[in-house]
Amino acid sequence: MIGKACVISSWKIHKKLISVKAYYMIIYPVLLYLPPNMYKILRIHNRLVVGGPSHNVTLLTAYLYPEFETKLLVGKKDAGEKDASYIAEQLELVPVHITEMRRSVVPFFDVMAYFKVRKIIKAYRPDIVHTHASKAGAIGRLAAKSCKVPLIVHTFHGHVFHSYFNSFLSNIIVRAERFLAKKTNAIIAISESQKKELVSVYKIAPEEKIFVVPLGFNLDKYSVDQDAKRIIFRNKYGFDETDIIVGIIGRLVPVKNHDMFLEMAAIIKANTNRNVRFAIVGDGASRQQVEDKCAALGLSYSYYVTDPKKRTDVVVTSWETEIDQVLAGLEVVVLTSNNEGTPVSLIEAQSAYKPVVSTNVGGVEDIVIHGETGYITAVGDTETFAGYVNILLEDAALRDVMGKKGHDHVVNIYSRQRLINDMRKLYLSFMNNKK
Repeated sequence: MIGKACVISSWKIHKKLISVKAYYMIIYPVLLYLPPNMYKILRIHNRLVVGGPSHNVTLLTAYLYPEFETKLLVGKKDAGEKDASYIAEQLELVPVHITEMRRSVVPFFDVMAYFKVRKIIKAYRPDIVHTHASKAGAIGRLAAKSCKVPLIVHTFHGHVFHSYFNSFLSNIIVRAERFLAKKTNAIIAISESQKKELVSVYKIAPEEKIFVVPLGFNLDKYSVDQDAKRIIFRNKYGFDETDIIVGIIGRLVPVKNHDMFLEMAAIIKANTNRNVRFAIVGDGASRQQVEDKCAALGLSYSYYVTDPKKRTDVVVTSWETEIDQVLAGLEVVVLTSNNEGTPVSLIEAQSAYKPVVSTNVGGVEDIVIHGETGYITAVGDTETFAGYVNILLEDAALRDVMGKKGHDHVVNIYSRQRLINDMRKLYLSFMNNKK
């Protein structure tokens, strides 16, 4: 019996040694190459429409693997907004649509959206809920807080604290954002200028709670095959090769201040003999106002959808998804907004070697180097704005110099990889601090 016991005991020890040897020879090396602890992110965005936020939420959803697994929730776009689902499709993403989450405030739909998001959070059990823009930020953060999500993050892609509503409503929105900030572990600003506004002007949250992560994009396509793209754009919209075109890109809504753009156009037309024409790339609720303003200023107007290739001073192209072709066809890109976050059109324009002229709003000073990559003026200073545009129209060599500087400036700051790396480091630092 003693001998049998010794044999059994010897076999158990031998088996244990084999297990240890197998662990160090097979299992341990495999573990070294497995991804680290994967955190789950629920990313919530107002809606997938053309603009910088849609590019950023989809890039952050697609490229943070293997450290992070991400599920993307999006709301319903408004009528008149250009759908950007194609951006998600190009990245092979399938967002979850919360159709009750809409831009306007409708209590019935907002409450339904809240409970839908809350249900998804409970089922998905994310380590991080990251919301983007105002409506998603309100619904998502309240739902995440009620579910005790470990880390709640919100990104301000812009804000509606002025130039959208009257002072009474604007004050309510500011107070609401201060309340929501208390339920948020970290707030992301997309520029230093925006952070200063959030901290010092509107007092949304203390400085130590707000982190700056600039936008990031796939910018390579804007600087290649420009000659061919220029021909495509000009042929499509009826511009001659000899035309010098000033363009503005974005939604036709009051905050974009197209009146100032058209007043600038009228000043230039009255003071030049060159073939200068103006392209408004976009569409929206203010299109009739644009047409009326052109008539009042004596500018001929056409809308590509109903009058394709008509030769007029001002051409409204409607929505255009091939912005790289648009930019190749323009000489100067401008922005006349009353309020912005970080204007994507100026980043894309400079990456396409185009000089820019812009009003000094939001994060423009972080994008445009005045006198080097373009010019910046005060909102409403139309005479100065028109003067800067005219300088660029009269001097092709200056356009080339500024375009080159602008390209080098933005590609170093606003690349996709820089965005991914910045956000990955930030998430990991947040999660490590939570442990």
